[in-house]
Order: sequence, then C-alpha cells, then structure tokens
Amino acid sequence: MNDPTATLSIVKLFNNADPVVKGVLLLLLAASVWSWAVIIDKLWRLAAASRSAREHEARAAAARSPQELSAAQGRDPAGLVISAGLAESAAEPRPQPETAGERRERIERAMRLALNAELRRLELRLPFLATLGSAAPFIGLFGTVWGIMRSFEGIAAANSTSLAVVAPGIAEALFATAMGLAAAIPAVVAYNKITVDLGRFAGRMQGLIGRSGGLLARIPAGV
Repeated sequence: MNDPTATLSIVKLFNNADPVVKGVLLLLLAASVWSWAVIIDKLWRLAAASRSAREHEARAAAARSPQELSAAQGRDPAGLVISAGLAESAAEPRPQPETAGERRERIERAMRLALNAELRRLELRLPFLATLGSAAPFIGLFGTVWGIMRSFEGIAAANSTSLAVVAPGIAEALFATAMGLAAAIPAVVAYNKITVDLGRFAGRMQGLIGRSGGLLARIPAGV
C-alpha cells in the first residue's frame, strides 16, 4: 500500500499551496536568506574588529611613548579610534590654556566619538534581525490560518472529512508556520550573540581609550 504522506515533498507542498500562502512562504524565504547574509557579515566584521581591538589593547599596554601608538593606526575600528586620538592630540591648542587633565579628556572624547561612529556602523541592519525574530512566527502563523481556512473550504466542497482529503491542506498550512520558525530562530540567536559581542567589544575599546589617552596627551599640541 502506498503511503499518502510520501508524496508530500516541500516542493509539492509549495506548488499546491494557496497563492496567499505561497506569498507568505516566498516572503519568509527571502527574509531568511537576507538574515543569513546579515548574520554572516556581522559575525565576520565583529570577529575582525574584536581581534584588532585585542591587538591594539596589547600594544597600548606595552607602549611607553606616544610614538609607539602612532604605528597602531589603521582602517579597522580600533585603528580609526587611535587615529582620531592622534589627530586630536596634534590639534592646535585652544586660545585659553588647558590642564593636562583637560587635554587628556579632550583627546579621549574625540576617541569616544570615533568609537560611537564605529559602533553605529557595526550595528547597522541589526534591527532587521530583531524584527524578523519577532515577526516571522506571526507571518508564518498568518499563512497557516489562511491555509487551514482554505482547507476547510475544500473539505466542505468534497463533503468528506477523511484523512486523504484533510492531510494535504493541513500540511501545506503548517508548512508556513515551520518556515516562520526557521526564519525567526536563527535571527533571534544571532541577534543576541551579536549584541553581547558588541557590548564586549565596546568595553574593550573603552579600556583601549583609557590606556591610549594618557600616552597621546603627552604629544605636544600642533605637532
């Protein structure tokens, strides 16, 4: 005897689905593909930024002169923060004299502004993951409810409640819920991990700013 469920492949479920359910499935598929692109991009960039921050932090801890930090400039987030501090330390002095503490605070403020800009760049598109994680299950549920409603119409038209009549329509409807969960779960997990990693990166960079600010404040203004 042939098993009726053996013919229910993913492709057949999609082909037999209602146009509205198909639209929901295509939307979830596109959102899932885009979310994975965002996840991979963010994890790669954050890993590179964290690795660079560790290297700069070690260099700053071992540095004994501002010149040793000058070689730490680069296009990575930590290097750009160091570059901002160097640029501020070389700026012309203000008309009124400033204490060593005020000079250091000015340099560290410039570095914190550069850090905030880098954090905003690293956080770009993260809200999409949060939105997808919360909305995708409900989008899938909408497709399921719509599909079940259409299945009930088919049951009424066939005047039969046998499993052979009910199962295909219910399977097609539940497939939308499965797609919603498949899109939401990776997005939620990745969003939480990236958020935690960003917090650690920001904390490490604050330590780097504190270590570097004192050294950069020694550079004479205008040099």
